Amino acid sequence: MRSRDSASLCPSLFFHQHHPPSIMADSSNNPLAPKTEDEHDPHFEPVIKLTEEVETKTNEENENVVFKMRSKLFRFDSGSSEWKERGTGEARLLQHKETQKIRLVMRREKTLKVCANHLISPDMKLQPNIGSDRSWVWKVVADYSEDPPTSETLAIRFANADFAAQFKKAFEDARENNLKLTPAAAEEEAAEPKAEAEANEPAAEAEAPAAEAEEKKEE
Repeated sequence: MRSRDSASLCPSLFFHQHHPPSIMADSSNNPLAPKTEDEHDPHFEPVIKLTEEVETKTNEENENVVFKMRSKLFRFDSGSSEWKERGTGEARLLQHKETQKIRLVMRREKTLKVCANHLISPDMKLQPNIGSDRSWVWKVVADYSEDPPTSETLAIRFANADFAAQFKKAFEDARENNLKLTPAAAEEEAAEPKAEAEANEPAAEAEAPAAEAEEKKEE
């Protein structure tokens, strides 16, 4: 019996042997295939060209950073009677270049959303958090991280006790600084020299009659 040729038995096998799939593949379905001259690749010019960079203001341009430390901030929710996390980021004390007043500002990492923003008033006192030597609690009459401002009880926690102690010192120094800048403190400082002058005036008046008596004796 005469054997048939392999190509006649399997025509498709003969076709693929002489035409590799990588060459015969349809380029329209392969994004990596080279483009032919007939393909159209349109280019569109932008409607608006940005020629200048847009400056983003943070309202911190007129302030100097006097202290900063990474920490985690919490607020006390009176409704549920529990602490809720406000965010993790750098707690910074910023001093205004003109007024010299210092405020506390904290932004969340990544989003940079403000989670604390308030002036350090003279009546603010840091209280140790029970059972922790690396966290502090204090009350704020008006925190401006939300609109409108809210009254908050805040807590801040640091990586260790040393960082917490550094924050406490910087916070208390800022409080003393702002205390000296309050109108009441300025009035007290102005009143001190006046009180000293008034205290010296009666002594001068008391010496005057004695001098007059000596003059009469000489006459």
